[in-house]
Amino acid sequence: MSLTADYELISKMEEAPTFAPCVPVPNVQEMVRKNPLQVPERYVRSEEEVEKGNYKPHLSSEIAVIDFTLLSEGNKDELLKLDIALKEWGFFQIVNHGVAKELMQRMKDITAEFFELAVEEKEKWKMPPDDIQGYGHTSVVSEEQILDWCDQLILLVYPTRYRKLQFWPDTPEGFKDIIEAYSSEIKRVGEELICSLSVILGLEKQDLLELHEELLQGIRVNYYPPCNTPEQVIGLTPHSDASTISLVMQDDDITGLEIRYKGNWVPVTPIRDALVVNVGDVIEILSNGKYKSIEHRAMTNKNRRRTSHVAFLFPRDDVEVGPFDHMIDDQNPKLYQKVKYGDYLRFSLNRKLEGKTQTDAAKIKK
Repeated sequence: MSLTADYELISKMEEAPTFAPCVPVPNVQEMVRKNPLQVPERYVRSEEEVEKGNYKPHLSSEIAVIDFTLLSEGNKDELLKLDIALKEWGFFQIVNHGVAKELMQRMKDITAEFFELAVEEKEKWKMPPDDIQGYGHTSVVSEEQILDWCDQLILLVYPTRYRKLQFWPDTPEGFKDIIEAYSSEIKRVGEELICSLSVILGLEKQDLLELHEELLQGIRVNYYPPCNTPEQVIGLTPHSDASTISLVMQDDDITGLEIRYKGNWVPVTPIRDALVVNVGDVIEILSNGKYKSIEHRAMTNKNRRRTSHVAFLFPRDDVEVGPFDHMIDDQNPKLYQKVKYGDYLRFSLNRKLEGKTQTDAAKIKK
């Protein structure tokens, strides 16, 4: 389906949701352009926060690489590999997913072109005061908060009636069409992954998708400018995702994504044309903690910018999320309250990123 005025007509029939306001903060890319050697005080992290002593790159090779084609066919070995990956890491990479290499490269190229536009041009699509769609920053809730070394573009893509096209850049030429084509492919992959999750959760293949009633999908492009002293800053503060699953397209040759594993930080080394996948808080709650959403962060590079493209798949606001009955028994007592997903999502978005605090808040108090 092409982007047409029909979307605008449809969007008027049902009001698109808003998610969270954000305190306005400086544009990091522009700040670096003006003075590449300076790191303002609001971005400086302590040694304890950066935790470089807990950096364990040699463990990166243990993060599972899963063949998406085999997984989609219900291959038992691949399903077992997925189960182990989620119990151990909460993250894995997929290959043979069918998203065309050319499309992935076009997505990378056109978002790179967007971020190279003059700041005045990019701010034509600036986030409004009451929401996080558009160009800007998220999870900034106070003037005193230490900031991330990152600029972002966030769009709600599916369902199409929720699109706020006033925040979809029309420069560079063809931007909207490439976002459309890439997101459609990611939707296909994401839905199939959710079906595989349904199987390893002991459900019928379509049950987990049907629980969502309607799958929502957003995309966030994270732009991390180079930093003269990368050991002083964090690109994206440690957090878990409030989504069902998240799919990430990394740059092929720059490591920046790190996941917390047994108290250490392990980089997710890029594999060319692979997608990184992690389960979000929804899966942790539904599985009663069997599969946990894992804390992760993004770090910066001294000489090169880094960009990541993250697709979040999540339920509708009115869907109630709680542990499945069959995940609860005498050895596994119920750990989480049943929550309305829209309330949970906004609780997560209306606060600064802070590890796993939102899932902790969803746990049953003892």
